Parts: sequence; structure tokens; C-alpha cells
Amino acid sequence: MIPTVSQVCSLHSPLEKDLEDFSAGHCRSIEIWLTKLENYVAANSVEKFRDLCAELEVTTPVASFHGGLLESQGERRKEAWDHFKRRLDLCGLAKIPTIVVACDVAAPLSEQVLERVQVSLQQLATEVGLRGLRAALEFQATSAIGNNLQTAVALVTDVGSPHLGVCLDAYHYHVGPSKPEDLGYLTKDNLLHVQVCDVADVARELASDSMRILPGEGEIALPAIIDRLKQIGYTGCVSLELMNPQLWQVPPRQMGEIGITSVRKLLGQNTM
Repeated sequence: MIPTVSQVCSLHSPLEKDLEDFSAGHCRSIEIWLTKLENYVAANSVEKFRDLCAELEVTTPVASFHGGLLESQGERRKEAWDHFKRRLDLCGLAKIPTIVVACDVAAPLSEQVLERVQVSLQQLATEVGLRGLRAALEFQATSAIGNNLQTAVALVTDVGSPHLGVCLDAYHYHVGPSKPEDLGYLTKDNLLHVQVCDVADVARELASDSMRILPGEGEIALPAIIDRLKQIGYTGCVSLELMNPQLWQVPPRQMGEIGITSVRKLLGQNTM
């Protein structure tokens, strides 16, 4: 497994500072935040991004995230998909093979909405496949459909494309209706990305993204998740994802160091 840190852990710093400081902090695998990449390329070029990664000896295997695709209609749908296709093209040029897509379906759920989601997932698989990329569907605890690991796997399985899989976010797994036995639905083939964090001293019903903390400092059953990843032979990224405004104040160099160390410790890897 590849210990990774997401750029969202240092949300307010620019892409180039993240890459430079994370690299200096011995973090060599970085999950790109798409808005930062778009801003950087607009001011520079995608070639300069690739050169910077090569110079710093960092890899960028995953980009996060894109939402609003699955149930949108009319002009809003066209805008969402046009933006998504531009992002896919950008990821292709930037040599980022996997993009995380949010399963963010608003209530109420109906048969019509479910059919719309299923059609969108087929389209999603087609669009990423045309570009030789992969999309990792991230179930969201508050989504009307796809709010748990079991359903997310079922939605992906129904599409039956090697270009579409699941993103397991430990936060949504913990606060949503997922069950420990749902981990049994994960396979080496359907799991494309893993995001980790922790949550402490709060009822799951009251938890929010802003309460995410470093792995091992809270109550999420992370060891069970890691055990399952080992059982299925998962070799992809395990990425730290923190949306905590207090932790955003930590300088990127320090965040890179403590972030990658916490993930390596979680995975039982050498923290040096």
C-alpha cells in the first residue's frame, strides 16, 4: 500500500508549495486537489506541473474530487459534465490516472432518480475509459443513494466496467450506515482508492468533516479497515484526507511530515 497525503490537508496553500513542502517532509505520493491543479495550470502549464513533480520526485496517482454529476438535469447537468470532461482531459495530460467522484444524491430518492444515477454511472465509466483513466466512486454518508459501502459496491458492480470502482473514505464509512461486514464486499479489483482520518469524542450523528483528525487519535475502526485491505491484497493509495480548519493552519511542510508519518504508522510501515 502507498502512504499518501491529500492536498486538502493544506487547503489554503498553493499547489506548488504543497508539492515542495510535502516532498521536503518525505511525502512522495500526493493526492491532488482538482481546484488547485486547475489554478496552477491556468497560471502556468500542465507541462510545468509534470516537470515540477519530476523535479521533486513525487507521484500524483489520484485527484479529488468532482461532484454534482449523478442526478443533475438540464443545463446544470450539461455544465457539470462539461466541467468534468475538462478535468478528465487535464488529469490525462497531468498523468493522474484516477479521479474521485462523489456519490452526492440529494433526497428524496425515487425510481426516477435511481435510474438517472445508474445512467450517469454508465456515462462516467465511458468517459473515463475513453481517456484510459479510472473513476473511484466515493459513497457519501448523507447521500440519498450510495451512502454506504455495500450500496456503492453494488452500483459499481452493476456498471461492470474496469474503469469504475469504489473510493473507501473512512469518515463516511464511520458516520454513515455502513456496517463492519460491508468490508467483505471489497476486492482488489473494485477498490481504487482509500482515504483515512479519525474522529473523536462526538456522536456519529453530530460529526462533520471539520472534525476530522489524524488517524489513531480517535474512534474510527481503522485497524479493521487496514486488515481487510491486506486480506484482499490492495496495493493502491491510502491517503490522509483532513478537512479540519484548525489543521489547515499547520504549515504544509509540517503537515506533510506528520501526515505521512501517521499513515505509515497506520499501515505498519517504517516511519523514518
